[in-house]
Amino acid sequence: MDHYDLIKNALVYFEDNIEESLSLESVSNHFNISKFYFHRLFSAMTSYSFNNYLLSRRLNKSIKLIQNEKVSLTEIAYRLNFGTPSSFTRAFKRQYGIVPSKLKENLSTMNESPIPFVIKKPIKNINGDIVTDFTLTEFDEMRICGIAFSVDLATENYKVKIRSHSKMLLDSINQSINGPCYVIYSNCQPNSTQFNVLFGIPYDIQINKPYYFTDDIPTIFCAKFKYFGDILDIGDVLTTDFARFLKISKQEAAESSIEMIQVFEDVHQLDSSYHLYVPIKKHPIDSEC
Repeated sequence: MDHYDLIKNALVYFEDNIEESLSLESVSNHFNISKFYFHRLFSAMTSYSFNNYLLSRRLNKSIKLIQNEKVSLTEIAYRLNFGTPSSFTRAFKRQYGIVPSKLKENLSTMNESPIPFVIKKPIKNINGDIVTDFTLTEFDEMRICGIAFSVDLATENYKVKIRSHSKMLLDSINQSINGPCYVIYSNCQPNSTQFNVLFGIPYDIQINKPYYFTDDIPTIFCAKFKYFGDILDIGDVLTTDFARFLKISKQEAAESSIEMIQVFEDVHQLDSSYHLYVPIKKHPIDSEC
């Protein structure tokens, strides 16, 4: 069983046994793996510690039980291994911002969350810590031609917007054209929900469309990561991976108008694996990389 399947199966095991007295040792024993290795792998693949994830899923399970008129809050607290009703109430309010009694009294509505995705990514062990595989590299200067648009996370469905614009690009490209595809995320200001996206291909693959935009991407020193799956579902995981990378590698994030570059090897295969380039400061020692 590979790393991805192991953690994916572990998440299902949690859901099936959420009312049991689960522990790191009991779960790791179930999968016949060292509890220390399992915890490091679990954290690297999900961006949660074992205990925090288990707590969040027990609270998630409680939502449906709370809205069941026949089950009391005290019974839920003990049933889901919170120890005491007061511990359950405090944890629920920390997670959702309201006390469970408000949900019980139908003063608020809430739905359970599905099991989260396990993001596929190569991993490696650095100084005893399992992390996303990364390299330090330069993204070479190039000219990109494509569709440029802005996104506001607070006012629109950004996933729908990004996917619709990617379809516009693909509809403009003949199937006989081969080459990479680039998604440039830029100009995200501090405390802002807005950013710009350029979805394009190398400039030498000409497309005569009036709405196409051309931009020159400078040479950028980056941390390079590889992922599998929809980037629009991995935001929190990437944030955690990048933070862990900075800590372990003793690097610093660069101040750049470009936040991230996503690169697909084949413009016609946008459901394949891809690389992410995140700008970091280049120190003198990095010149040797």
